[in-house]
Amino acid sequence: MDYSEVTQQEQIFQNSVKNYIILGVLAITLYVLSYVTLCHFKKKADHEEMYAGEEDAVVYRIALWLCTVTLTVSVGAVLLLPISIISNEVLLLYPTSYWIKWLNSSLVQGLWNLVFFFSNLALFILMPFAYFFTEAEGFSGSRKGLMARVKEASLVLILLGLIVMGLFYIASTIISGDEKSKQTLQDVWYEHLPYLYSCISFFAVLALLMCTPVGVARMFTVMGRLIVKPQFLRDIEEELNTVRFEEENLLRKIKHRNGPAHLNNGHVTSVEELRESLKDIQKDRKALESRQHISFWRRNLCYPVVMLLLLAITVFSILIVVQNIIRLLLGTQSLPSSVSENALGIASLSSFGSVGAALQIAVILYLMVASVVGFYSLPYMKLLQPRPQETSMVQIIANCVVLLLLSSALPILSKTLGITNFDLLGKFGSMEWLRKFYIIFLYNAVFVVSTALCLVQKFTSPVWRGIYARLRVAFSRDGRGAGETTSVVGGASGVVGNGVGTKDDSFKEE
Repeated sequence: MDYSEVTQQEQIFQNSVKNYIILGVLAITLYVLSYVTLCHFKKKADHEEMYAGEEDAVVYRIALWLCTVTLTVSVGAVLLLPISIISNEVLLLYPTSYWIKWLNSSLVQGLWNLVFFFSNLALFILMPFAYFFTEAEGFSGSRKGLMARVKEASLVLILLGLIVMGLFYIASTIISGDEKSKQTLQDVWYEHLPYLYSCISFFAVLALLMCTPVGVARMFTVMGRLIVKPQFLRDIEEELNTVRFEEENLLRKIKHRNGPAHLNNGHVTSVEELRESLKDIQKDRKALESRQHISFWRRNLCYPVVMLLLLAITVFSILIVVQNIIRLLLGTQSLPSSVSENALGIASLSSFGSVGAALQIAVILYLMVASVVGFYSLPYMKLLQPRPQETSMVQIIANCVVLLLLSSALPILSKTLGITNFDLLGKFGSMEWLRKFYIIFLYNAVFVVSTALCLVQKFTSPVWRGIYARLRVAFSRDGRGAGETTSVVGGASGVVGNGVGTKDDSFKEE
């Protein structure tokens, strides 16, 4: 072996070690952030048990660690495309810079491979084991303890895996035909079991298709609640004066109370109830006073500017997908598929350069947030929504699985909709259904139509409800004037009651 070969092997070894160090630092950072997030949402009672030294505390601690790993993988899957796009643009702008020599294609390729591996590991092993481990109590008649729970959870997980492999073995035998009817379970594991992840990924992408349009419409309401908008839709001074008057009234009642309780509108109010009401009123007063001191620009421009930005990025996303549909029909857009390695720093991913790449990242992150908001806005999924210090361990496990499915399908969604031109690396684009033109075309069309309908309904539903309310008032008045076959008193009171109630409702909508 000559000197050049030794030098090349040393260079490969040093690059590998450097990539492992960078990926390790990134993983540790995301793990710490994920752990802090889960501790914020975890039920306070369980959080206190973690430091009690009991058996249940150890079980909850281990389950929390597994959930933290899953959440870390989910965040890494969300950041796959943004990190890849940023890396490509940085290498394009500074191709010979000494300070970014560590940023290369092998590093990005390794990140994609690690996220794919750990997403499968968390989905098929870690999360099922975490659930079985928290619910396990040990085998009947055996010695209780932590190892008994581990053995029971492991056995249930193995049995579940064998059942899934057996069912998939039967399905693959039926689909493959007689020529592969003698295949073994090992063949199923290495050749056909990856199709199971393909099916799960397909359903995850369909879930994104269902949740994202709903979340896009819901984002306007959520951002409206998060943004402080005093004096834009209501008069803060009037509300503040009313709250101060109620506070003074409660203080006077508490100060001049002679007996333990008094009668207020037929209800006996005690001093404790008055003090609780006083605390609520003082909290409202402090909130209104803090909003009163907000600057003029934030008070009057922040809310409409944010709403316009949301509308602009939503319309921009729809236009990108429409452009992708046209390119698919013309044959200028290739179907999403995986590549073994993508060279970075050769060409920009957008015709607008770095600005276009930044817009791609903004749209990708916006779609992810919208999909999460849309998922928790669905009728039966609101019960799964985590709440600070009130979320049980089972709910945390379920939320981690949901976030893992949505985040791991985000790169496929972005590539399928044409949001980015960055190729899918590793196994992310190895699904067979990604090579079906009609599936990709139908997916893009459904996304555009559903998102546009949700957006139009969001902005026009109050107007339609107001028109319907006014028409109902008009028809009610016509029916009363024609003298319907009802009693005079009952009919008149019913029509008047309906008219007044409808008018109030329409006024509220306006």
